[in-house]
Parts: sequence; structure tokens; C-alpha cells
Amino acid sequence: MAFIKSVIASALSLAVVAAAQAAVSPDQAAQLGQSLTPVGAEQAGNADGSIPAYSGGLSTPPSGYQTGSSMRVDPFADEKPRLVIDGKNAAEHADKLTAASQELLKRFPSFRMDVYPTHRTVALPQRLLDNTRKNATAARTTGEGLALENVLPGVPFPIPSDGYEAMWNHLLRYQGHAINSKYDSWNVDAAGNASLATTGDAYLEYPLFDPERNDVPAKPADLYFKTKLYYQGPARRAGEAILLNDAVDPLEKPRRGWQYLPGQRRVKLAPDIAYDTPNPGSAGSSTYDDAWVFNGAMDRFDFKLVGKKEMYVPYNTYKLNYHEKAADITTPNHVNPDLVRWELHRVWVVEATLKPGKRHIYSKRTFYLDEDSWIALASDAFDARGQLYRGAFAHMAYSYDVQAPNSDNHMFYDFVSGSYNITGIYGPHGGVKYIEPLSKAQWAPESLAGTGIR
Repeated sequence: MAFIKSVIASALSLAVVAAAQAAVSPDQAAQLGQSLTPVGAEQAGNADGSIPAYSGGLSTPPSGYQTGSSMRVDPFADEKPRLVIDGKNAAEHADKLTAASQELLKRFPSFRMDVYPTHRTVALPQRLLDNTRKNATAARTTGEGLALENVLPGVPFPIPSDGYEAMWNHLLRYQGHAINSKYDSWNVDAAGNASLATTGDAYLEYPLFDPERNDVPAKPADLYFKTKLYYQGPARRAGEAILLNDAVDPLEKPRRGWQYLPGQRRVKLAPDIAYDTPNPGSAGSSTYDDAWVFNGAMDRFDFKLVGKKEMYVPYNTYKLNYHEKAADITTPNHVNPDLVRWELHRVWVVEATLKPGKRHIYSKRTFYLDEDSWIALASDAFDARGQLYRGAFAHMAYSYDVQAPNSDNHMFYDFVSGSYNITGIYGPHGGVKYIEPLSKAQWAPESLAGTGIR
């Protein structure tokens, strides 16, 4: 018995040490605002200058932007590509391309990547930068990386030590406090036929970023993400609605989901709106945890931080995000390359490998996280045979009027079926609005039925 107590005591001691090592030292944290930006990105540019030094982001709206408008002017509309990558020169740039980008260049002669000058536009509110410095030495993961403790509103781990910390930075990325947008989701099949999957009205809220709780560390049961979607079209889906809640500790408080179906006239729990359940809105070309490139709990994969790399990724995609005609976007085989802006940026690379005994349609996933915003800008997903199955891209455009990057326009390529889905096309519906949070009653599951349109 004494031996067992000794072993338990030793294990607890090791656990405490491991937890203490999860936060960085004050000396390491001192790099923030010096060699590192306040969110942990490299302050300096790269060797050849193709990635510039960080100079504070896009601090003022460009000329032509009307104050208060939810349709944001492209600050770089007059720029020309500095490089065009297509199937003929793809091999020369393979080290800076995701697996999905390489596959698209290989499959489709019409696909190309127009690479523009790099602009590091992202700048977060000062209160979040101040909290990020505090998080660097105080925030920790618990439950083998699956949950958080002692996290203030800001980047949880500006100097990440493992893949879980890096992915938490993505999950708790700052995109504003409360957002509303009407959007379209389109599917394009292998024959090139485009069909409207959904027209929805989306409400997204990030409760931890409420200015009134700026100095309050997150508790395990606190929600970090809430979303409510009302489907208004096409006719077969009009009146449907879903509501999702994600908590800081998904072990203690797993995701809760509710769904309203007009035919049933009732709100019901929807536990399957998670993990690898096929998303019907994408005609099965993505899973629920593919949304925004990745969302939800991390318990089915082991996440490894590979390191940082220079990659061509979608960035400052105002031209695409605020385009007002969906038919121009949804071209056969791939999104219209005339509308997609690619830039060279440093990204954190995280590899996720399916845990033994866990189930998921992907055996491995690689995520590419922007160093300046911590948004997952792209991913590659592989099947049980280790073959490339799907690729995802998030189109990030910085909302300079409110200091919030936005990546709600995102897409998925299914290389098995030859189809793709693009979600969050909000340009035809007036762009992205930053709003006051909904009331507690409006976030109640019962509210889904009260707003049904049929």
C-alpha cells in the first residue's frame, strides 16, 4: 500500500511539473513585442524580403470604404500578381504548396494560383494583446491537451510548445465578439454543375471576447463559441435551424447541438453534429469538424507541432469574399482562380494522426495556421490508406474597421468524388456585420422553433 501511495504521489508530482512546463518562462515571454509580435509571430521578414517585417497591420481603412459598411473595399485592388503558378511550373514551388494545391494543379489545367505581394494586415485590439502576454506565462492545457485553464481573452499560447496548444490558438482565434451574415453554400459536382446547397442566416458569438469580462480567466464550463444558423433556402431546407455550443473544457462539457426540422415541428438534441458526421450542406464533401478548416473537440487525434514553414495560402481575399455574384465564383472543378488571391506567409504546421481505437474517416490531417492571426488557412486530409482524400482552404480578409480577421468563407475539395463545396459566400448578401450579442433568450434552443419560416 505504501508503494502504491508512493507511485501515485510521484505521478501527481510529474503531472504538476508537466503542467508547469506548459507555460513559457518570463524570459521567453519577453520576446513578445520584441523579436516576436505580440501574438507570437516573427517580427522580421524573411531572407529575400518576399515576406515583409510586421509593421502593425492595416491600421486604417482604405480610401473608398464607407464607415459602417459591411461590404469592405479591397485595399490592394490595383496590385498585379508577382507570380503565377500553374501545372507547368508547380514542381518548382512544391515545397511551398499544400498537398491539395499540388493535386489541383496536377488535375486541372485551368487551375492556377495568382500569387500577390504579401501584406501582413492583421492587428488585434490592444486589450487582447495585453492579455496574450499574460497568457504566455499563465495559460495551460489540461486533460492531455484537450482542455484549457487560466486563459484570458487573447491568444492562449503565443509561443506554443505542442500541437494542441497551436490548435487551441485556432479554436480561440479572434474574429470579433458577435457576427451576423447571410450567406450561400454552393456545391459543384464532378461534371461541373453548380447547385445551391443552402442560403442561411448565421449568428456567431465568441463569449470569451466580451469586453466586460476582459480580466476574467475562462472557467471549464465557459463557452468559447456559439453559432446559430437559420436556413432560408433552397425550398427543401427552408425553415431548418441548428444551434451549437462549444466549451473551454469539452471533457467536462462536451459540445451541445440542437436542430429544428419544420416537418417535425420540434427542437431536438443533435449530438451527431460533430466529428466526422458528413455535413449535408456540402453534399457530403466535408465533415462537421471540417467547418472553418477545423472546429470542435480534439480527442480523436494526436496533434503534433511540426514547426513553421513558408507557404502559399489564400490571404487578403477581399475580391472573392465580397464578390456579389455567386455564379462567377463556382466554376467547374475549382473556384474561379481570377478571384482568389494567394500570398506567401509563414504558417505553423500541425499534423493530426488518428488515435488508436478512435474512429474518423480521416487517418491523418495536416493543418496550416497563419502566424499573424492563428487562423487555420488550409488543411490536407488523408484516408485510411494514407491517400489524399480532401483539401480545405479558408479565405481570410481582415475587417480593418473593427480590427478582426474573418475566415467564414471557406471551402472543401473532395478528390475522390471530384466535387467541391464553398461555404460562406456573403458578398451577394451584403457582407459581414459585427453586431451586439444576442440575448440569453435568443440563444436558448427553444428559439429555433420560434423563427421557423414554414
